[in-house]
Amino acid sequence: MKILLKNKGIPDSQSLEIYSGRGGYAALRKALSLSPEEIISIVEDSGLRGRGGAGFPAGAKWKLLTKYRRKTVYLICNADEGEPGTFKDRYVMEFDPHLLVEGMTIAARATGAHHGFIYIRGEYLRMAKALVKAIEEAQAKGFLGNNIMGSGFSFFMDVFRGAGAYVCGEETALIESLEGKAGRPRLKPPFPAAAGLYGESTVIHNVTTLSFIPFIIENGPEAFRAIGKLGRGGTKLFCISGHVNKPGLYEYPMGTSLKKLIYEAGGGIKEGRRLKAVIPGGLSSPILKEDEIDVDMDFQSLHSVGTMLGSGGIIVLDEDASIPLIAQKTAKFYAHESCGQCAPCREGTNMIKFLIDRIVAGSGAAKDIEQVLRLCRYIKGSTICAFGYAAAMPIETMLRKFRSEFEALLRNI
Repeated sequence: MKILLKNKGIPDSQSLEIYSGRGGYAALRKALSLSPEEIISIVEDSGLRGRGGAGFPAGAKWKLLTKYRRKTVYLICNADEGEPGTFKDRYVMEFDPHLLVEGMTIAARATGAHHGFIYIRGEYLRMAKALVKAIEEAQAKGFLGNNIMGSGFSFFMDVFRGAGAYVCGEETALIESLEGKAGRPRLKPPFPAAAGLYGESTVIHNVTTLSFIPFIIENGPEAFRAIGKLGRGGTKLFCISGHVNKPGLYEYPMGTSLKKLIYEAGGGIKEGRRLKAVIPGGLSSPILKEDEIDVDMDFQSLHSVGTMLGSGGIIVLDEDASIPLIAQKTAKFYAHESCGQCAPCREGTNMIKFLIDRIVAGSGAAKDIEQVLRLCRYIKGSTICAFGYAAAMPIETMLRKFRSEFEALLRNI
């Protein structure tokens, strides 16, 4: 079953003519005949959970608005795809942008939003242009703008390009950036549902989360739940990269085995080498060893083995990969991307980078490993947003699971 990749390989799939000719916007027409409450109920019954990493139920997020709704509701699509190892959103935006436009418009109908923003990663210029064109096409045909399809419902959409800050993937930092401020996370509460963009109620979803909504509305919640293992309905886009024969983007049911994804979709390890480790959900997810990959790719199963589904960015490492070098690149990335607002994150990530650089250079001591582990413990839970966890968890797990590789680099004293 393909939902998000159903138009893959179709020539000119990004055009309105092709999209609507293959059933596009039928779900929007159906949604406009339903009440907002009915749409929310359908999405809630489907069990759709956020595909950006946190996995919060979409229907429950919409229901929060009934408690916190203010005068205006804004809908934001988080397309700031900055997680290393992840490239799922860019495909939808470049090759099937009308799928996202339709999903956002249905979500706007459900939540009462009349203005939406797609906050897109600054480097995604080609994708931003595709979205702008799709929005213009949809508006010209009456699928966006005033009085959509004669329903009396109006919704407008804009594309906003970020400036390449990883932390703007955090929803409140994204809101700050949209408002023209420095992209730094806000203290919570209040949460965006209560006080988001310009202080108004705001709903934020990832690209692929919104792109599932047309399928759910058109086919019903049961059809979505029936895909995948019980209680883990729907599909997910998995980005497979690293030392595999067939790196790429694949759509599989939620709950598919990580081992199956590596050896079936990814074609196994390059040149017949032995698998050493896998980062299962983008760089911020804790690493798994070779004997830990027989696990289902869903939120609960991965949590039970000490890691997370995250963005679904699967990075495969073969037997020759150096974990200390991977840790060094990870530490460098997070030290560079810290917004500097919280002292534990600002100082801790830079100190971790310094210590790992020293270990990799061969001038580290055993106490440096313990100091890195201590810093990771202190950073987790001590920052305004989840960046601290994202920076600390992968480094901590690499050190614990592959400690001997780090110790082999220490100077003899």
